[in-house]
Amino acid sequence: MPFTVLTAEFASENNTFKKGLTELHDFAVDSLLLGDAAIAARRDANTELAGFLDVAGDKGWSVLHTVSACASPNSPVSAAAYDHIAGLICAAVEANRGKIDGILLSLHGAQVTEVSDDGEGELLRRIRRFTTPDLPIGVTLDLHANVTRAMVQGAQAWVSYKTYPHIDMRDCGRQLALILDGAMAGRTNPLTIRRDVPMMDEVNAGRSDEGPMVALYEAARQQETEPGILSVSLNAGFSDADIEEMGPTVLVTFDRNVPGSDLRAAEISDAHARAIWDARHSVANVFLEVDAAVAQARDFDASQGPLVIADYADNPGSGAYGDATTLLAAMLKAGLTDAVLAPMIDAEAAAELHRHKVGEVVTLPVGGKNDPDFGGPPLVLTGRITHLSDGRFRGDGPMIGGLERTFGATAVLKVDGVEILIVTEREQMLDQQQLRAFGIDPTRRRTLALKSMQHFRAAFEPIAGKVIVCDSGALSTPRMSRRPYRKVRRPIWPLDPDVTF
Repeated sequence: MPFTVLTAEFASENNTFKKGLTELHDFAVDSLLLGDAAIAARRDANTELAGFLDVAGDKGWSVLHTVSACASPNSPVSAAAYDHIAGLICAAVEANRGKIDGILLSLHGAQVTEVSDDGEGELLRRIRRFTTPDLPIGVTLDLHANVTRAMVQGAQAWVSYKTYPHIDMRDCGRQLALILDGAMAGRTNPLTIRRDVPMMDEVNAGRSDEGPMVALYEAARQQETEPGILSVSLNAGFSDADIEEMGPTVLVTFDRNVPGSDLRAAEISDAHARAIWDARHSVANVFLEVDAAVAQARDFDASQGPLVIADYADNPGSGAYGDATTLLAAMLKAGLTDAVLAPMIDAEAAAELHRHKVGEVVTLPVGGKNDPDFGGPPLVLTGRITHLSDGRFRGDGPMIGGLERTFGATAVLKVDGVEILIVTEREQMLDQQQLRAFGIDPTRRRTLALKSMQHFRAAFEPIAGKVIVCDSGALSTPRMSRRPYRKVRRPIWPLDPDVTF
């Protein structure tokens, strides 16, 4: 008899310092699809669900897919939105109680809701009401996960990404699904142990292209080939979520059927946790002040490709508002030409520009409307509208190739020598189509100022003459002491520099 597996995707990364709530609309902008509609949209893309389905096809499983609910990083999930999506998953588990042989979940690991600091742990607790304790459950995670004890207690098998920028989602889905197949067949008996590190996040946020984590990820891949070791997950943490169990963790899923695998799993997890701690001063990024970044742009020779300025602190992908103005103001003051800033998330400005036509000259306030203390106040700008759009685009790069996304009502406003991509919906810069679809060829510009910490590198670093990183002072500034933490466990590094491990 073929196995029957229930699957779901429910992923959000939630910044507790950001005003407002993430609602169902915010999921719908990215993905809020049920059953076959979700499979049709995500089956051929780089998603965990695609990986699940790859294995399901090979093994002859019957798949019951419930929902694919994914939202761009934002403020905490509203109770209503959370209950709706979690309710869809739990109702399917209850309706198929006794019929399903296993469950595969694609989660994030840094989900905070209006009423819970541990969205994933709460989801697993609700699911377990309708399953036997030994029904195998496997979970994929973004490597920017704050993994709680409750999460690990709720599922036997865990697989986290090992790439940042994230390009291995489908691979992780396949890996987890194969682990689940072994558990359902009785060939393996998985269990996961967890180790945490007294840090707010890994010092380079889990970069897989540079820094100390590169060697650790490779070691983890090698360790996964050892007898009894099913997966080794290194989670960098997410310090924009002020919760008690914030910070880096190591998860090792091992096979209890293999003698000594528990001891080896403990040895592996302890070694990785120690290595993450010992590398806490090894910072790969050089964080430039705004004026220093713009000075480089002014003098840059773009003959080998544009200068890419990453606005690290205003990254919508970590829940920042995406409307900081300090970098834009400096670019305009310096008189940069053939320059782009993207995106400026300002629904009011986008709506106002859509009341005009392409070619019109318009004066209006742009950006800085959410919290001017983080990233600067609104700028009153006069510019020419060069493009108007409904904001839809289809990714074609390493991260979101094949996925349909939208910025909502979108406009390009050219102010002096700077083109500003003004959008309605939240999204960080992941893909060249986020410019090309709106009339901007990134290879033909001298400066690209992109609101992103690291994911931009997958699509834009190959065309860049140089990449630099800027701290604009916005909500996700690397200067963590600027944020008013209340819940995180203490002592913790770097808030408490004398903490020991």
